[in-house]
This record gives sequence, C-alpha cells and structure tokens, in this order.
Amino acid sequence: MRRTLLLATLAIMASSVSLSAQAMTSAEPFKVGTFEIDGAPTVAIVLRDALIVDLNAANAALEATLRYAAIPMPADMLGLIERYEYGLKPRLYEIVNDLVASNSLMGAARPDYIHDLDDVRTLPPILYPGKILNAAVNFYSHVSEGANPEAQAAAREQRRVNRGVPYLFLKPSRGAVIGNGDSIILPWGRDRTDWEVELGAVIGRPAKYVSANDAENYVFGYMVTIDVSDRGGRPPGGYGQGSDWFVGKGHDTFAPQGPWIVPKEFYGNPMEILRQTLRIGDDQLQEATAGDMIHTLWELIEYGSSIVTLFPGDVVNNGTSGGTAAGIANQRNTDIRYMQAGQVVEASIDGIGTLRMLVIAEDEATGLTGAHLPPVCSYRNCR
Repeated sequence: MRRTLLLATLAIMASSVSLSAQAMTSAEPFKVGTFEIDGAPTVAIVLRDALIVDLNAANAALEATLRYAAIPMPADMLGLIERYEYGLKPRLYEIVNDLVASNSLMGAARPDYIHDLDDVRTLPPILYPGKILNAAVNFYSHVSEGANPEAQAAAREQRRVNRGVPYLFLKPSRGAVIGNGDSIILPWGRDRTDWEVELGAVIGRPAKYVSANDAENYVFGYMVTIDVSDRGGRPPGGYGQGSDWFVGKGHDTFAPQGPWIVPKEFYGNPMEILRQTLRIGDDQLQEATAGDMIHTLWELIEYGSSIVTLFPGDVVNNGTSGGTAAGIANQRNTDIRYMQAGQVVEASIDGIGTLRMLVIAEDEATGLTGAHLPPVCSYRNCR
C-alpha cells in the first residue's frame, strides 16, 4: 500500500514538473493587448497577429480540466504587466501551449473565446499608462532636420562630440492615448500637426536609479507609438518665450499606442534589430534603425529613472528620426505638408506591428472666454 502511494505521489510530482517545464517555453510567440469584447475592455493574448484569445475565459477553460492550479487573472493590462514575471508568465505559456497542442486555433474546434481580429475593436494596450516619457531629438537624422545640408552636418557632428544627457519630456496619458484604428484629431486652428513614429518600451517592474547596463531587465515589452506634435507654437506675449511642450505635445489623441505589446522575450534587443517606419498614403516619410539613435533606449531608462521612479506600465519612447513634417516643410521642391484631414497615417515597427490612424479635423469650439490658443495663422504665416 505504501509503495502504491509512493508511486502515485511520484507520478503526480513528475506530472507537475513536466507541466512546469512545458510552461517555461511557449509553443508560439504571442503578443498581449486590450480589446473591446462584448462591450467591455478585455485583456487578451494575440496569436499570429490575427487571433484574439480572451485571457480570462481561456484560463477558466484551462483550469476546468483540473490539470492546472487555479490562478486569478488580472483585471487589466497594468495587472498583467505587474504580475507577468511573478507567476503569470507560465500560465500564459500554458494557455498557448494547450491551444496549439489541441489544434484549437482554427476550424470547428476553435472555442468561442477566440475571436478574429477584425471582429473586435482594438483599444490602447494600457488603459492608461501612469507616465509617458518621450525623448526629444534622439536620432541624428532629426537634428537640425530643416536646415541646409551643411548646417545639418555641422549640427549632427557637434551632437556626436557632445551627446550630453538625454532630453526627456512628459506626455499626457488619458485623453492623449488612443488605440489602433482611432482617429487623430487636428485641433481647431492648429495647422502644423506633425508625425513622429517611435518605439514604446513598457516598464515591467519598479525602476529607480537603474543603470543602463541593467535597464533591459526592467522592461516588460515593446509597442508602436506616435508622438503627434503641434509645431504651431504659442502666440507672443505671456510668460515664457521658449518651446511650449504642453502645446506641442499635449492635445487629445496625440499619443497613439499599440496595436499591442510584444513581451520582450519575443522581440529581441531593440538596439540591434529596431526598424521603425511611417507612411502617409503611398509616401514613406520616415525610416530608421537603432544605429541612428543618439542615446540608447537603456540610457533613456537610466536617465529617466534617475529623476522619477518608473512603475509597471509606464512607457519610455525612444524618439523619432528624420522625415518629420517640420523638416520636410522647410525643404524646397516638395509638396509634403503637415497632417491633413482625410489622411491615413501608418506607423510600423518590424516585429511588432502597425498603427493605422485616420486624421480628422476638429470643429471650432464655442463659448470660450479668450484664454485659449488662437489659430496659428493669427500670429504666424499660414502654410
């Protein structure tokens, strides 16, 4: 009897070890995102860039087999990010492995908690980041982009010789953050709205005084972002005569993010493989790799975390390259201008995905008292 119990115990232990070992690798790479399913924001696993797996429902089905321990699922993406390296990652691997092993991703065997991407609305992956840090002028091709070639070369060489520390600025979160397929709204009267494709690094655990050498260990994953920018500036007068980053970066819809997040184990080292591009219609306007960056992503995290603690779900954007509207508009012999209503902006990063955003114009607001931005044309030459 004792021998039978011992053998049974060993079998159970072996089975547990086998499941645990299996869960440490995923049968397929996956991404994670937030989608509107049955009218509610839902955290999901993304497979093959086409299949949306409702995480909570898939986990319930897995646990119903009685072969897996019960693990509570996160209520939102912030919860997933916080817990990913603290016990949640193996469960996501188990869900993917079970679906692949049972051939449940396609055909009649596909459960009803797996949706086609086109049948759900894609929301911003994180609703909403606590902080968004953006790097200003962090690509050599973006330095003095609107100047003549000689001035550009001189400015870029000076920057190589004296990189200094990164320039980071805060961008608003809720209100500015929108998801794939949402519309970028051109604020009324603002006729110099620009595009900037960027890589968004999502922080995975609290980071304070993090060394650049160790910064990658604090990253959860990566997504595509667009730093939409208002180049119209502010009218003369009032306090301050320099750049107004609130005006330039803070309008509603000016922080598209997504379409999902790639956990870092499925992406690789961005400082080796990054390629980010942006096109409007048939025109590719931006293309850059990590070799054009002035400060590495890891240096941005080091600098940012030396000033403020970065928490799970915070986003650090790497900056953009040449090919912005501001640079192109200052060059002769081109018809390219700032964003126009009706355009579709497509920002892509290889290995992550593409944000496709329709540009629409905002109607003039009524009832204002005068403490608001007048149209750019009222204090600068119209474009």
